[in-house]
Amino acid sequence: MSSGATSLPRELVVEADGGSRGNPGPAGYGAVVLDPVSGEALVETAEYIGVATNNVAEYKGLVAGLRAARELAPDASVRVRMDSKLVVEQMSGRWKIKHPDMKPLAAEAARVFPAGRVTYEWIPRERNKHADRLANEAMDAGREGRRWQPSTSRAALDAGAARVVGDATAGAAKARAALAHAARSHAAQAAPDAAPAFGAAAPAGAAPATAAPAPAPASAPAPASAPAPASAPAPAPAPAPAPEPAPAPEPAFSAAAEPSDVVAPAASATPSVGWGAPDLGAPATFVLLRHGETALTPQKRFSGSGGTDPELSPAGLRQAEAVAAALAARGTVQEIVSSPLLRCRQTALAIAERLGLDVRIEDGLRETDFGAWEGLTFAEVRERYPDDLDAWLASPKAAPPGGESFAAVSRRVAATRDRLTERHAGRTVLLVTHVTPIKTLVRLALGAPPEALFRMELSAASLSAVAYYRDGNASVRLLNDTSHLR
Repeated sequence: MSSGATSLPRELVVEADGGSRGNPGPAGYGAVVLDPVSGEALVETAEYIGVATNNVAEYKGLVAGLRAARELAPDASVRVRMDSKLVVEQMSGRWKIKHPDMKPLAAEAARVFPAGRVTYEWIPRERNKHADRLANEAMDAGREGRRWQPSTSRAALDAGAARVVGDATAGAAKARAALAHAARSHAAQAAPDAAPAFGAAAPAGAAPATAAPAPAPASAPAPASAPAPASAPAPAPAPAPAPEPAPAPEPAFSAAAEPSDVVAPAASATPSVGWGAPDLGAPATFVLLRHGETALTPQKRFSGSGGTDPELSPAGLRQAEAVAAALAARGTVQEIVSSPLLRCRQTALAIAERLGLDVRIEDGLRETDFGAWEGLTFAEVRERYPDDLDAWLASPKAAPPGGESFAAVSRRVAATRDRLTERHAGRTVLLVTHVTPIKTLVRLALGAPPEALFRMELSAASLSAVAYYRDGNASVRLLNDTSHLR
């Protein structure tokens, strides 16, 4: 716990939350005591509680928040705000408490303050981000075998934009953020061998040990919106989309010919290469998820950001649920960021509901705009736009009529990557996006030429992973994993 006030109000606000990665699974809670006028955080508390359900974690967060408020001001009245309808209704006396695990916790919460001094209010999840962040930090700490420490918490910073009231609170939030950042940086440098949250630990710049090999190239190149069929496709419940094979020239892309398309991660110095490169702490790890199937996927049609924005098919919805179950069991994802397109948002929301996380929309993760080719098969494009297709296959700077070039997409995705790595340093983030952005992130991480886009297989609802270190190095950890769909 950390206290940050000398003059306390007669009324306090407690926001509390709890979560379980698996329900039941590894669980933790978080609570914050707030000044009701300024919104200033007076006390933060969080703890990893082992294997438990969401509801148990929420109740424990409530108890911890009430106890923290009592330590600050035993005579104060308290307004509790939570996004758990169950806890709010039960503690308000409107719902009966039937579950045996809930009864003693509810009784414990009721004993912290005298009857009548505590009121309860339900708030939507997006207004309870501070406590939610604390709970997730506690679960992260428990997974790493350590205790949550307020000195390294970023919860106030992450939730501050929604809470800041007035210049004084804004200044205090910035000061706390600066102290928290300095503490995290010191801790990272003191423990350079900390294992990342997703995949095996590897030194920055080291060759990835867990990346799955890409299938052999198909007989004809494929558009990035739909992978080319391999000669022996791996079994999966829903085959990955692939354009119909058609005779076409081998793409003439080359890194030497298109140097502007190879965009390295932003770094303060040129990244070191090789096993001896310094590891500057836990990386930002992006778990890259291609959305589930739409009606266009099995028909092998171009489907980008310039078309009809299709929704997930019944098969795609089942795939999203399968991914959600797999990620919940793994318990490593801390944030979810999605493309704005409907098929990605639907996939992301299915996972967010299972993990108890919010979804942030990032426009830079949208698919390529395929212009006049939207909704067509590869064979139909070959028939109707032969010259344009040849040009597109030969150079990343060529675009479909009315659409985007791969060079333009690469610049957009690289800029998005830099923003996200800065924002999520040391965390594991699920990016729900499309074929081209995922292939582009993998290609840039490997330093591969643009034609590598045509030589990767990405099935619907497949998982890949790339870790980004603070010295500018990247490590591809996984590619096209569909084991959760089998």
